[in-house]
Amino acid sequence: MSAMTSPTTMSAPTPLAAFWSAFKENRGAVIGMCVVISIVLAGIFAPLLTSYDPLIQYRDVVKVPPIWAEGGSWAHPLGTDPLGRDMWARLVYGSRLSIFIGAAVMIVSTGVGIIVGLLAAYRGGWVDVLTLRVMDLIMAIPDILLSIMVIAVIGPNLTNTIIAIMVVYLPRYVRLMRNTALVELKKDYVTAAKVSGVLPMRLMLSTVLPNCLAPLIVQAALGLSDAILAAAALGFLGLGAQPPTPEWGSMLADAKDLIQSNPWVMAMPGLAILILVLAINLMGDGIRDALDPRLRRS
Repeated sequence: MSAMTSPTTMSAPTPLAAFWSAFKENRGAVIGMCVVISIVLAGIFAPLLTSYDPLIQYRDVVKVPPIWAEGGSWAHPLGTDPLGRDMWARLVYGSRLSIFIGAAVMIVSTGVGIIVGLLAAYRGGWVDVLTLRVMDLIMAIPDILLSIMVIAVIGPNLTNTIIAIMVVYLPRYVRLMRNTALVELKKDYVTAAKVSGVLPMRLMLSTVLPNCLAPLIVQAALGLSDAILAAAALGFLGLGAQPPTPEWGSMLADAKDLIQSNPWVMAMPGLAILILVLAINLMGDGIRDALDPRLRRS
């Protein structure tokens, strides 16, 4: 009797392949990702994209309009500001700061939030209560007001801007980590790990944390745009990166008196902020849908 050939078994897709398959179904998310990558690359390779220094003032070309307006010049495609600095150069170099601030806030807030949230969930008792009350106190103060208060205490500069924004957005990461960890701690696999004698630190970091990463990744992706907006707001108020640093928020502040006479000077950084934040939000929505099976398209 001849042996029957078994049907070819298809190997299951890897988690990364499954994620990408779900993510790419959202065209808006893919477009947002492409825009974000383009802006990041523009910031990295800024010296190759412009021959102008963003800090040098060219006094003979003050307030030159962009090329599509009357009097524009291809020497300065997006025009120049009131001090004769090239707008395109300041925008591409400024993308470095905006993305750096957002990424730094996201990384630090996520890292601290994981540690504090896991500790509160595992220890419980007064540690959990104290953590929640501190986070509630921070969240009770409006974001921009709390940022201004922190900057007023530690002083306005780029590093302190990151610290101020991190303090403002830390509670969302702490509370999310704590709530997710509490759910996981009640599950059977955690109980089995405890019975087998797994040490507390290893239990939280190796067993519980990997199962809590999906909502944290989504929150971090969406929080990136919030941090960029907060940095721009502080820069506009003169409390963020200080002139002549080419930061989009401070560029808006420098041009606020020219909104009627030379509107392009203010429109350019404002449009850059809008495009970057919108692209990050589209990408974040795609990540959320791809990581949550309930939101995936059939």
